[in-house]
Amino acid sequence: GKMAAPTKVEFAVQMTCQSCVDTIQNALETQEGIKSVQINLAQEQVIVESTLTTTDVQRLIEATGRTAVVTGLGSASEKKHLGAAVSMIGGSSIQGVVRMVQSDADLCIIEGTVDGLQPGGHSIAIHELGDLSKGCESCGDIFNPDNRNKKIYGSLGNITANERGRATFRFENPTVKVWDIIGRSMMVKDDAETTKRLACGIIARSAGLFQNSKKICACDGVTLWDERNVPLAGDGRSRAAKI
Repeated sequence: GKMAAPTKVEFAVQMTCQSCVDTIQNALETQEGIKSVQINLAQEQVIVESTLTTTDVQRLIEATGRTAVVTGLGSASEKKHLGAAVSMIGGSSIQGVVRMVQSDADLCIIEGTVDGLQPGGHSIAIHELGDLSKGCESCGDIFNPDNRNKKIYGSLGNITANERGRATFRFENPTVKVWDIIGRSMMVKDDAETTKRLACGIIARSAGLFQNSKKICACDGVTLWDERNVPLAGDGRSRAAKI
């Protein structure tokens, strides 16, 4: 089939010396799906071009004993940044993050990780409203701007949770445009009972590559699900991140 389109993800990673750089480089370069790794020690920045989900790359970096925080997302093919978005998904016991990158004018890469699901199949979709005033019930219907009937615009596909309740997915979608969906919502639904809305989150614009010079500090111990809560500058951070 067609080769998967890679994305580039920028991480802030604490590194103090060249051996840190080598460790991370070696941990990443041997992995299938990783195309290139650029590491800037002075900026404490790691840029990975891959067809893996951001969470998987983050895990590979963190397996070296360092915390990695996503600071930017971009297309691997386009010189111009066409847009990226993120949705932090929450429900009663469900949490997740979905990231979207406009790879080129005709391809949006949508990838994410959702935890706390019942094992088995679920579906994920973009809903028209970013209104969480009544939780997921106030997000309106699936986003379908031109009432297309063949393929509903916002219907992204099915995701499968493993026995631990985690679903990891990566879709290459020819219909979705990042600029159409900012401010709308991302919805996870029960597959068996398609009307049952399990968890949702607002879709927000997110930083492209090199648009964000956040650094992380050793005091943080930031985990995947803390990203939404940790102020990445100022004195709020050292307090907010005590674990």
